[in-house]
Amino acid sequence: METLRLLGEGFAVVVQPLNLAAAVAGVLVGQLVGVLPGIGPASTIAILLPVTLSLNATAAMIMFIGIYYGAMYGGTITSVLFRIPGESASVMTTIDGYAMARRGRAGPALGIAAFGSFIAGTLGVIALMLLAPSLARVALAFGPPEYATLLLLSLSLIVYLTGRNPAKGAAAALLGLWLSVVGVDLITAKPRFTFGQLNLLSGVEFVPVAVGLFGLAEVLLSVQRGAAGAGVTADLRLRAVLPTVADWLASRWAILRGTLIGFFVGMLPGAGATAASMISYATEKRFSRHPERFGTGAIEGVAAPESANNAAAVGAMVPLLTLGIPGSATTAVMLGGLLIFGLRPGPLLFQEHAPFVWGIIASMYVSNVLLVLLNVFAIPAFVAVLRLPRAVLLPSIAALAIIGVYSLENSVFEVWMALLFGGLGYLMHRLEYPPAPLVLALVLGNTFEETVRQSLQISHGSLAIFATRPLAAAFLVLTVVLIALPVVAQRRQVRRLRAVRKAT
Repeated sequence: METLRLLGEGFAVVVQPLNLAAAVAGVLVGQLVGVLPGIGPASTIAILLPVTLSLNATAAMIMFIGIYYGAMYGGTITSVLFRIPGESASVMTTIDGYAMARRGRAGPALGIAAFGSFIAGTLGVIALMLLAPSLARVALAFGPPEYATLLLLSLSLIVYLTGRNPAKGAAAALLGLWLSVVGVDLITAKPRFTFGQLNLLSGVEFVPVAVGLFGLAEVLLSVQRGAAGAGVTADLRLRAVLPTVADWLASRWAILRGTLIGFFVGMLPGAGATAASMISYATEKRFSRHPERFGTGAIEGVAAPESANNAAAVGAMVPLLTLGIPGSATTAVMLGGLLIFGLRPGPLLFQEHAPFVWGIIASMYVSNVLLVLLNVFAIPAFVAVLRLPRAVLLPSIAALAIIGVYSLENSVFEVWMALLFGGLGYLMHRLEYPPAPLVLALVLGNTFEETVRQSLQISHGSLAIFATRPLAAAFLVLTVVLIALPVVAQRRQVRRLRAVRKAT
């Protein structure tokens, strides 16, 4: 009852005109940020931070949370319609979301993503209200060895994302890991694999790689397929583009599992929504009765990662509000904003500034409702884009991609990088190498290297630290099991084939 009373007080804070206007402005800006690749919620909040100093702390934080949520929703639109992930957390959505769009089911893909995100966000906020202190203590048990083994587990899940040929997926992932170490060494401060290019000292950025491998490569493939005629025809009535009963039945468990995985992984500082969406997608594929459908337009392949990345956004707020530890780059910028306003996150924040905290929690409900309404009723407009003539649509996609890449650092070098990876993505598709493992390994590789080296520094170079700590050892065992399962299954299949041949 006490929690409900405090939540009611939080809603009383949110419905104040200034705070409600901040929520609306935040979700609209966040939606735009998610659609435009290269900007991202963290940099957007950092840019707007000086502007919000004229507001009070509650209104500013409500706007920041709206931007964070909106970016998670907005990244889905370009992932499904154009195969361009606006954020690294949307990479998994491109796999089945774009496949559904090519089959004329872009509307249900966007619909299940919006509803799944709403359900995951709402359940995540409920968990934040009820379990935040306890979950924060669990997060404290994670040190560098635990993070390293969790990321190793995430990387091992690439086996389930590679389709028919795991070896090609592993090769793409190894290329991604190599790209992740390009730049200045974390400890020695010496350049690695920069080949004399000053622009590579800061490393290979996610945006030009993802935009090239997915967006520009798809443009090249569409040109090769001769897609210069009219666009697709589709029924754009709201009823026609929303998920069907069969879609809901297929997605219900994917949404719930994605919520649980996303909230827990998002709560861990440094893990983030990318790992959450990846683990969620791989989990659904692993336990599906028809795993061969994934990659060809399985709606569960959209529902799971979209639910996970939204739940992860809520989970990242747990260590921020209860411990003052940012769980992602975006919450790190939020932490800076809170300190500027004179608020120090931690256990005492709930006691000393209860109206602020519960106003923030209530704003998450409001932002979720605003975003699901905005996205559901705008689905026909989004899908209508696919009806444009390809001669107009394809150059527009290429222009959107290049603008997004250039806006990253106002650098022509990044545009050339995107064009390079566009060509590489085209070749990978022709040779049937999946691009998703490369991008995911690039995103996770840097953090994996950092946590491994921190662990070895703690243990003075002994690898035993990964086996002697219970959580780290558990993640290692899971990794070994996940790698061994496909090998065992393949050997059993070979034995069965040999037995059939001998019998005949």
